[in-house]
Amino acid sequence: MRHMPFRNGDLKILTFIVTLFVLLSFVSESSEAEEASLRIRGLFNNVSSVAGFKTGWGFSCLVEGLGKTVLFDTGGDGDILLHNMRKMGIDPGTVDVIVLSHIHGDHVGGLRRFLQENPDVIVYLPATFPASFKGRIKSAGARYEEVRDSGRLFGSFYTTGEMGLSVKEQSLVIRTRKGLVVITGCAHPGIVDIVEKAKEICDENVYLVMGGFHLVGASGERIGKIADRLKELGVERVAPSHCSGSLARDIFKEIWGENFLESGAGSVIEIVDGASD
Repeated sequence: MRHMPFRNGDLKILTFIVTLFVLLSFVSESSEAEEASLRIRGLFNNVSSVAGFKTGWGFSCLVEGLGKTVLFDTGGDGDILLHNMRKMGIDPGTVDVIVLSHIHGDHVGGLRRFLQENPDVIVYLPATFPASFKGRIKSAGARYEEVRDSGRLFGSFYTTGEMGLSVKEQSLVIRTRKGLVVITGCAHPGIVDIVEKAKEICDENVYLVMGGFHLVGASGERIGKIADRLKELGVERVAPSHCSGSLARDIFKEIWGENFLESGAGSVIEIVDGASD
């Protein structure tokens, strides 16, 4: 049987079909990437959200779903941190990156114990951390990157850079389809200043601000003014915990209503397809 050669018209049609297939595949892959689910799990906190999870003064949460698994701060006690991770079914070995907000023990105290379980991580820390602290990270077999200025860390993750005077602190900023997610350790530089910095870096609306707001002992009047300013900045949802204080949490809950999220030990915050469940 003799095979007929392709004519120019046939080649054009074939080329069009192949090109269309490639484009459709690209669109499908892009759509899957855009529909990625962001999950934030509360691992260490003095605020309890779910019974059965150990608490302690400090903060740590796990961020999953955007390429790399990120541990933000490590709480004040590594054994409590690992206990809560196991209770959530989280393997420490799945963590790719650790971001440390500031040098205080209730945020970095669990690092040594964690690195015994998984030293194969990169630790992003403020450049002003002591040389001895950085040396212990290297001795544990991990790597570290110093952070001084604001900007992109990797993927959808950004840092405010070192902020504040007496306490140098960085906060984590995550770009999502819904807007920015800002995670603070203690917000020593001021929660309003941190949110303003996040908006300056990424020029996007702020969907969620969570973590320690450093408002323990603050008056209701001061807390109210801070809440009003965050509203002016367009913050859609809030999840204060740790050093925010019960009064602040009550005031924020009253103002944000259903857009107030619990974020203590054992909590899970999901942002799926640009909407939070």
